[in-house]
Amino acid sequence: MSKVICVNRKTKETNIELSLNINGSQQLDINTGIGFLDHMIEQLASHARWDLSLKVEGDLHIDDHHTVEDIAICLGDALQQSWRSLESMKRYGQRLLPMDEALILCAVDLSGRGIYVGELEFTRESINGVSTEMFEHFFNTLAMSAAITLHIKPQYFRNNHHLVEGCFKALAYALKEALSSSEGENTTKGCL
Repeated sequence: MSKVICVNRKTKETNIELSLNINGSQQLDINTGIGFLDHMIEQLASHARWDLSLKVEGDLHIDDHHTVEDIAICLGDALQQSWRSLESMKRYGQRLLPMDEALILCAVDLSGRGIYVGELEFTRESINGVSTEMFEHFFNTLAMSAAITLHIKPQYFRNNHHLVEGCFKALAYALKEALSSSEGENTTKGCL
């Protein structure tokens, strides 16, 4: 059984309060100041069956970079604390997820090594106020902060919204699998 992990981060650019329970019941309270990002993080937390509270004040008058990046740092930190506190976990998770015309492959390894490999090639510069380049940056920063190996590879897509939403949902299901109890299965490393 996991516990509630709280992470607070205050810089000149952002002020973030986050609490995460990876064995939750989809209790969500998310306000990043960016509506589309709220929606994506809600998809991640809801499909992973987390409880997540996230309150953010960011320098959005400048741009979206600091807010998106610092959210990924905090969420990754909470995720790493969560998975490292588990007595057993499957460690690996994967999902091939359809989102209407988009098909996304996502694989994770709770490895202790922050690595992101992705191929997000958008056909627009922004989606509902978020620079599309920030989604790749979000996943990279999350992987580094969570100390996980994360691969995201769209097989194909036409709609950029569906591409992003499919990535967040595929990540949710891959993490849900990786975080689930291993029932006696152990890593050959003995310790991560």
